[in-house]
This record gives sequence, structure tokens and C-alpha cells, in this order.
Amino acid sequence: MWDLRPIRGRERQFSARSVVIARGRTYTQRITHLTPLDAVALASASPRRRDVLASLGLRVTVVPTAYEERPLFGLTPVETAQRHARGKAAGAARSTALIVAADTVVDLDGEALGKPADIAQARAMLRRLAGRWHVVHTAFALRDDRTGEAAAEVVSTRVRFADLDEAVIEAYAASGDGLDKAGAYGIQGFAATLVEQIDGDYFTVVGFPVARFAAALPRLGYRLLPAAPVETVAAARTARTG
Repeated sequence: MWDLRPIRGRERQFSARSVVIARGRTYTQRITHLTPLDAVALASASPRRRDVLASLGLRVTVVPTAYEERPLFGLTPVETAQRHARGKAAGAARSTALIVAADTVVDLDGEALGKPADIAQARAMLRRLAGRWHVVHTAFALRDDRTGEAAAEVVSTRVRFADLDEAVIEAYAASGDGLDKAGAYGIQGFAATLVEQIDGDYFTVVGFPVARFAAALPRLGYRLLPAAPVETVAAARTARTG
């Protein structure tokens, strides 16, 4: 289903653009009959992505993936994020719900910064990011086992860190908050105080670009709508059983 070769040409450009792929090609077909999406199968153990998707009113089930995330050599940070996201989706267990996978890479001058191996590496990453701009790339991949359709997209946001003194770097690294996050920080926690400015989508930095996810769904025949209020759902159930 997925072509895991590096993406070339125009799709490598990320400034003010996103890349959309469906079944390995640029997707242009319009689907007129859209099904409201109410549940997804998340091929990720990230609690942040699970919480973000749940905040959209979706029922989220975490499913295992056979994809083993390893360092990739010879790829740009954008290509690395794309390869990992598509690999996770392709390796996920079959599901009746739409499968969602994602991967985030911090790009510092063309070098991909992944998750630090330990506190010492987290400190080193934070020192390199301090007082500078970097780019966060988050790729997501969708797989619908009911139709055989698949799509992928990558979104990029520029982030500038404030100048950080050694005491802050040491304390944040030692807290362990950044050990499971690309670039050794998570903007939704204490590290928000380390960020001076962002240029782009905030949720891309968190790890899942919800606006682009919602915009991509119609390509697979789905649409995302706000969840009905609890009172409305309860009233409808009462009317059916009354």
C-alpha cells in the first residue's frame, strides 16, 4: 500500500506548504458523500496524540504496529518524519476504524533531532536549541482497511527558543519531561516557557496537526464534525426508547 521511498522534488519543500499523498500519488479526486468520523485506531503509544484526538470528540483505540522505528540515514528531516509515519500506519494491526499514525522530527539546520537517549543527551539538545530557530515537522498517515485507501501529509512549523541559562537547561532535562519527545522538549508542558516564538501551527509542535488532519479526511470519504452535546445524545436515546 505504501511506497516508503524518500519523497523528492517539490514535496521536499515545507515552507508555507504541506504535502498530501494518497496511495503514493498526489490526490485530486473529490468525494461527494462524506461519512462523519467518530472513531480512530491510533498506531502510536503517544499519550499526547491520543489526548489531542480525543479532544476532537473521537473515540480513540490504541492499536499495535509492527513497524520498528530506527535511525534513518540519507534522508532529510522531512523525509524521516514521512517515512516513520507511513511505516507505522502500514504496520498497524487491521482495524474497522480509520488507522492514524504520526511522527514528529525536530529539524536543526537540516539535522534531525529525535528523542534523547538519556538526560545528558537531552541537556545537549536543549543547549543547541537555546536562542535559535528550528523547524518541527509532523507527518501523519491514514489507512482505511474498509476501502483500501490511504493518505499522508506533513506539516512544518518554525520555533524559536529563548536564551536559556544552564540552571533552566539542567532542571528541565533532569525533570525527564523531554525524554520521550523529539528535540528533548514538549511545548504543551513546562517547555512552553522555553519557547519565545512560533511561526506556524501550534499543534504541529505538540505532535499532531489537527487542522490539516481534518482537511485531509474528505480525501478518504470522511468528515469531522463537533460531537453532539451529552444532553442531546441522551434525549435522542430517550426518544427512541420511549
